[in-house]
Amino acid sequence: MGSSQYRSELDRKRRQRVEAEEKAGKARIKETERRTAAASARAAAGRSKSSTTVASKLREAERFEREAAAAGKDANTWQKRAAQYAKDELKAQINLANAERSEAAADERRRAREAQQAARRDAAEKAATRQRLEATEALISGALRRMPAPKAERLRVLILGAASSGDLRIGREQKRIRAAVESALHRELIVLDVRPAATTGDLLDGITKFRPHVVHFSGHTDDDLIEFEDDVDDQHEGVVVTARAFARAVAATDSPPLLVLLNSCNSARQIGGLVERVAPFAIGMADEIDDGDAITYAAQFYAAVANGQSIQSAHLSAQAALELAGLSGSELPMLAHAPDADPATTILVKPATEV
Repeated sequence: MGSSQYRSELDRKRRQRVEAEEKAGKARIKETERRTAAASARAAAGRSKSSTTVASKLREAERFEREAAAAGKDANTWQKRAAQYAKDELKAQINLANAERSEAAADERRRAREAQQAARRDAAEKAATRQRLEATEALISGALRRMPAPKAERLRVLILGAASSGDLRIGREQKRIRAAVESALHRELIVLDVRPAATTGDLLDGITKFRPHVVHFSGHTDDDLIEFEDDVDDQHEGVVVTARAFARAVAATDSPPLLVLLNSCNSARQIGGLVERVAPFAIGMADEIDDGDAITYAAQFYAAVANGQSIQSAHLSAQAALELAGLSGSELPMLAHAPDADPATTILVKPATEV
């Protein structure tokens, strides 16, 4: 129950207590009046010399005493009710105070969350401004890098998932991505190499054999580490590699990828190094991201890519999907690009007639 409901209950109990106390008071007054009347009748009987008058006054006295006894009983009943209402009123006061404290704490958490989101938006806006300035400087010194036009081959996406302790829904994310691509406009122009329980061997094999245009990783990361799995069947501690080692592995090919997407917590710190040394575009998460948020972002991102949208539009579409679903992580995915690369004009999937 919320504070408004407890406040209504408190008001109701207070009214009931006051009403019971008033009725108990009226009954006590009636009891006193009847006992006084009974005493007066008995006194009158004692003074009378007429036997008829004596009998009449005694009967009157008995009637007043019966009425007094009934009024006293009513007074006791209403006093008991008033006492119970007082207890209920105190309980309602305690519940109201607890509810108000809980709501105040919730409001404080909401304000803190809004402040955090505002800070993230401010940081994103500053980063975007900085990138625009860098892009402008690159235009002054030379033309933007021309991204290779999509060849008459399908876009290759290497999807690596690692959760050695079983605490992430890697399989669900990969299923959602596959479903999103298969229902897209240009589904025949994308091929997925999906590797759940990915090891470092899967990373190197996928890079050199599959030669992906996009490398997607889902699992555990932080500012400078990435966790893969070991080649064992039981749940286990993951194999931790540095961000630098991961970047070198991704770059160890004659055909480096165009995009690296780290769909994992606290990975945004790594994307600057990736666009500097590995790929012109990279996406990472600015903070911890819920499983459901990460899954929704990835599914919509690849759906938009497979529908022929640019990298920037796909990123914005995936962020919008989080907001439309009422999820809280829409500000976490961050897109970075090299100064001479433009995500707004780079389209990864384009039919042959449009190339």
